[in-house]
Amino acid sequence: MTRSAAYDLLTIGHSNLAADRFISLLKTPGISAIADVRSVPFSRWCPWFSGKALAQRLAGEGIAYIALGDALGGRPRDPQLYCDGVADYEAMAGRPEFVAGLERVVDETGRHRVCLLCAEREPLDCHRCLLVGRALAERGLALGHIRADGTVEPHAATEARLLALAGGEGDLFRDSATRLADAYRRRARAVAARVKA
Repeated sequence: MTRSAAYDLLTIGHSNLAADRFISLLKTPGISAIADVRSVPFSRWCPWFSGKALAQRLAGEGIAYIALGDALGGRPRDPQLYCDGVADYEAMAGRPEFVAGLERVVDETGRHRVCLLCAEREPLDCHRCLLVGRALAERGLALGHIRADGTVEPHAATEARLLALAGGEGDLFRDSATRLADAYRRRARAVAARVKA
């Protein structure tokens, strides 16, 4: 397992984890605050992950719950933040509310051991990595993604998987930053929230 002390903050996707397993995954690296970045903090299949129930459970474990879905959620209410029916992460990242949400996360890292929470198990399927994590990494924060098996994947390793998935790691005609930005854009387009017709 990668040492979590090397990270400024962590992320986790609750997926269908049992509540006790989820708490264990948070306690191992010493998480003291969850920053919930779900636009809709509700789970029909795992009700223990719905906002109110989760906040109560976390409080009982001595872990703070911070709801940031309005600022950092992946399902924007503004129709202008969709391009061809798909949430536009790059447009979302430029919103003042998003920037303020990032500042809140950064501020909380001074007081807590913070973990961003969303639903998707795989970081590359989730805006917590592709939108929020990317923006925080660009600010110089070291991120790690808690996996269901308890390991912590460094964000740089997640980005390497992203490049491999995009197939652009061997392109000699574009610099690495351009290849990575293109890989982020393509993956976000594949997995971002869609407007229901």
